[in-house]
Amino acid sequence: MSLNKSSVQERFLRRKSLWICFTLVHLVFFAALSSLIFSGGVLSDINLYRQWAFEGIDQGIWQGISADWVYPIGALLPMLLAAVFGWGGYQLAWFAIFTALNAAAVAVISKPATPARYAASYWWLAVTGLLGPVAVGRVDGLTAPLVIIGLLLLASRPVVASALLSVATWMKVWPAAVILAVLVASRRRLTLVLTGAAVSVVMAGIVIAGGGVRHLLSFVGAQGARGMQMEAPFTTPGLWQAILGNGSGAFIFEDKIINTREVRGALGEPVAALMTPLLAVAALAVVVLLIWALRRGADAGQLLIAGSLALVAAFIVFNKVGSPQFMLWLGAVIAVGVAWEGRSWRVPAILMPAIAALTTLVYPMFYAALYNDLNVVVAALLTLRNVLLLVLFGWSVIRIVRLTKAGGSSRLSAPEVRPETAP
Repeated sequence: MSLNKSSVQERFLRRKSLWICFTLVHLVFFAALSSLIFSGGVLSDINLYRQWAFEGIDQGIWQGISADWVYPIGALLPMLLAAVFGWGGYQLAWFAIFTALNAAAVAVISKPATPARYAASYWWLAVTGLLGPVAVGRVDGLTAPLVIIGLLLLASRPVVASALLSVATWMKVWPAAVILAVLVASRRRLTLVLTGAAVSVVMAGIVIAGGGVRHLLSFVGAQGARGMQMEAPFTTPGLWQAILGNGSGAFIFEDKIINTREVRGALGEPVAALMTPLLAVAALAVVVLLIWALRRGADAGQLLIAGSLALVAAFIVFNKVGSPQFMLWLGAVIAVGVAWEGRSWRVPAILMPAIAALTTLVYPMFYAALYNDLNVVVAALLTLRNVLLLVLFGWSVIRIVRLTKAGGSSRLSAPEVRPETAP
């Protein structure tokens, strides 16, 4: 018997169907990791996480306390938690933490059980699956669900939401972009400030108690001396210079200390010098645009999520680091946008799976062909991914402008903006 469109939709709008999908996605993850799990191995950067965790446990050498570190001190929390099963069980424990946080994110996204919420839940599972190894193999895969939960709970449980966003920021800096959007656009800004301050006092207190006060903010300058990473959007012209040659002097440099590939020579160094100022200018420009939009009467709730996407996208586009896990940042914000606004966010909802798929094709699938052989096809895939990132950033800025115009129009016909729209 054939199924009509409405009956298919009804099936997918059942909680049982959603959790079956969740289970299948994570069983695929488990199957892909099984050889590592059963052999006591670990995936990718988790090797470093395990090393750092057991250096602290066995030798008393704590990253961020005993020495400078590339991460904020909060990143030690999941790294230590994953040590609960010992050295050989580290990958299994990390996967369990990843699965639990993803389950919590899907549970929050899917309530209330509206079509938009269910679409966002399935969408997030699809993007997580497409990003594959970087989703389950990086600390960003843990912060992304925390940001999703924090944004979605901002209106109903502002203290919990603020704590989650603050903890996520103390694990990896990128949620600061979302926090900045909340501070500008949300009525919960005071709660966020106070809760964030409390979380920061706890984090700083841990470091100070361990005698590592001079290392507390070491992560801030950790990336300062880096060159243009091969995958970063603004590295694209330099990458093609290295591929085409023509006497440009551009080449791929492997930094073995931080395990990254950079484009050096030709446009590499001048562009690298410009990125930090450009990032600061871009972030400031988005903030000014958000403030202008609010004063023009734009819907605060819509502005919050559009501003979050614009700031997170700016953190990626105008960055000399281009790590693949950065795509999780975008996925988290877009999942919330789809949950809140449905079809209004169809453009980023369509762009993001393509960005995720292209990212995985470049890293880890054909990454060696890119940096070893300067493969033209892989470089073209990376270039297309970077173009789509620019399009996504442009869409977020245009979205803010349109919300501003809509706010100005509605203010002419209505004396007040609906306060319930602001989280």
